[in-house]
Amino acid sequence: MHDSFDTTTTIVFAILAIVVIWKLRSVLGARTGMERPPRDPFQRRSNGADLGPERNYTKSEDGKVIRLPGAANDPGPSPGGAPAAIDPARWSKVAEPNSKAWEGLDALRAADATFDAEGFLEGGKAAYEMVVAAYATGDRKTLKSLLSPEVFDSFSGAITGREQRGEKVETTFVSMEKAMIEDAQLRGPAAQITVRFIAKLISVTRDKTDAVIEGDPEKVVDMVDVWTFARNVQSRDPNWKLVATETGH
Repeated sequence: MHDSFDTTTTIVFAILAIVVIWKLRSVLGARTGMERPPRDPFQRRSNGADLGPERNYTKSEDGKVIRLPGAANDPGPSPGGAPAAIDPARWSKVAEPNSKAWEGLDALRAADATFDAEGFLEGGKAAYEMVVAAYATGDRKTLKSLLSPEVFDSFSGAITGREQRGEKVETTFVSMEKAMIEDAQLRGPAAQITVRFIAKLISVTRDKTDAVIEGDPEKVVDMVDVWTFARNVQSRDPNWKLVATETGH
């Protein structure tokens, strides 16, 4: 009688165990080997945006997500697997259509994904106005921050000659009429961009007696200058330096 009771109890508990296991599997699901690993609650999250392919990102020591060079401007493959189409108007705002500058700008963008051609051109316009004003007033400190050593020496020498003759230059910047990139080249890490500036100025040179010896204080003239700026794209210094100047036509 006692053995019969033990056998019945064992069967009942076995049935209950089977029922419990079946319930758990129906609620939690069976593991198939394709499940995602458990999320680490201490892992730093992104701002919620889809970060895309892992090859375009890394993490710094403090856990911050860092986009790798090339990721920002890499269009990646199209949904069909073919390379994404190149924008045919990508440089139209900064260079004349079909000019030789386009190929160089493409190479520069490939070497430096942060390169912003429109931002560069706006900076070039500001630099042009600053250099013209600094040269007129003999502000060597400003010129030294914007020019390569060779160009600075040339400008400084001209200022020194003017000072020795007792001459002074008065220049009023009226407007920037146009600025376009004429050429862009990348030779190793050295990038050069040539810009044609068309500006309106009032410029006059006076001698030691204050008499006008060049220019007209009442006349606005068109100035055409072709300037070349250079920068090492591998350098942490984002600034471009003026390395060559010539008068345009």
